[in-house]
Amino acid sequence: MTDTLLSPSPPKYDAFLLVSFGGPEGMDDVLPFLENVLRGRNVPHERMVAVAHHYRQFDGISPINAQNRALIAALEAEFAAANLDLPIYFGNRNWHPLLADTLRQMADDGVRHALAFFTSIYSSYSGCRQYRENLYAAREAVGRHAPQIDRLRFAYNHPRFIQANVARVRAAMEKIPPARRGALHIAFTAHSLPLAQAKLCRYQEQLLETSRLVAEAVGVPKWQLVYQSRSGPPAMPWLEPDICDHLSTQKAAGVKDLLIAPIGFISDHMEVVYDLDTEARERADAIGLNVVRAATVGTHPAFVRMIRDLVIERSTAGAERIAVGRFPAGHDVCAADCCLSGRPTPPLPAAAQSEESVEGTVESLVLQK
Repeated sequence: MTDTLLSPSPPKYDAFLLVSFGGPEGMDDVLPFLENVLRGRNVPHERMVAVAHHYRQFDGISPINAQNRALIAALEAEFAAANLDLPIYFGNRNWHPLLADTLRQMADDGVRHALAFFTSIYSSYSGCRQYRENLYAAREAVGRHAPQIDRLRFAYNHPRFIQANVARVRAAMEKIPPARRGALHIAFTAHSLPLAQAKLCRYQEQLLETSRLVAEAVGVPKWQLVYQSRSGPPAMPWLEPDICDHLSTQKAAGVKDLLIAPIGFISDHMEVVYDLDTEARERADAIGLNVVRAATVGTHPAFVRMIRDLVIERSTAGAERIAVGRFPAGHDVCAADCCLSGRPTPPLPAAAQSEESVEGTVESLVLQK
């Protein structure tokens, strides 16, 4: 099924903002970065040092910022080809360029009303509401000249997002001998969440839909959604199964070839290269399971074109809101109770809830690790 709702009359936008998670770009950055990520959480220092060790294996450099800059370069070319006159800005939650600094630069450049793309494709507290909180705080820090920011909708079921993931999975399938592809199992992975938080959003539902659409397109009936990157106290229930446990389960069930598709992420950042290319790879080698990994969408032309299409959709009266599969296209403006964290938190100010308020309000934002 294809959904083709029409967009209402849009405001005039004068810039585009890529909002992301941020990552260190050298060993001196690692602990300060982790302190930003974990601020306000009761995480032992020993745990922070253990996570820092993950970065040490990569000289303290997370690939996320370089990948976001590559995406910006691709978007600049795509916007130019479509005659979209929107300067592109880049702001992060946890490391430079920080959101407040970026919004201050936008204000100095005279930007009044920008569209933001969040490097998170699915609804969740970390992927949606927390970014709204961060973006609201950044606007408060900048003051009354801070631009209004409206987010582009979540696009887990946009046909171009599916197309890009299908292309990545098919490329990985080429590494499996043709005679064995009929028995191939795909493990679609996403960041795990506490169960209490997952119950307050559509994260699992959306991930399952994207996984189903991709699996059907590549013709692989044996697949499962699994999780990675769990943290927090062992007694706290999180989404399962973990990818490493899943590898062992599939090996015991007789699977010989398994393809990992990190469907929950848009770039090969640290959690992908460590959790999948290091930990999961070590488990697969230890149990004798042949595992190949698909790349994330990254700068695939279909994914870049999707972002361009979302900008046109949001900024053009009567534009089609396209989605494929069982669910309609996502909403533009989040409800007041959207993507709650599952723990007591103060309500977002009304100005952070909807774009339909005074000039300069934050509409919404995003995430991606």
